[in-house]
Amino acid sequence: MSKSLTHIDTEGTARMVDVGSKNETRRVAVASGRIVMTQDALEAIQAGNAPKGDVLGTARIAGIMAAKKTADLIPMCHPLVLDAVNLDFTFDAQAISAKATVSLSGKTGVEIEAITAVSVALVTIYDMAKALDKAMIIGDIRLIEKTGGKSGHWRAEAL
Repeated sequence: MSKSLTHIDTEGTARMVDVGSKNETRRVAVASGRIVMTQDALEAIQAGNAPKGDVLGTARIAGIMAAKKTADLIPMCHPLVLDAVNLDFTFDAQAISAKATVSLSGKTGVEIEAITAVSVALVTIYDMAKALDKAMIIGDIRLIEKTGGKSGHWRAEAL
């Protein structure tokens, strides 16, 4: 089964996909990731005692801003007018998990925007807390669900 490459033309030149003839649909994407750190760093962030201030508030704003600027960061992404970007954080014994939900009514999906939001939020947590733990590990960044468009609903299988 041969599938044509959507971002390469017949001469092999990179191109942005033309979505002009596609129907607008409600599109939502959810991505997640986590940052592992020491117990002391986790406790300081949770208590609001990190040296640089409100770590999760700053990370939330950074992630939202990153989702809005994804087309400036990732080649061939369409500039999108997003309806909403939400970032949630949860603590567990060793890490902070981030989950971004991005939505719009449009002609192309928002999966990359959700992944970008999570990635930048986690890097911001690292930056805000590196004085507490320089060995933090960012990982497990992935798309966990998307709806809308021609391919419809998709959900990742559990790890």
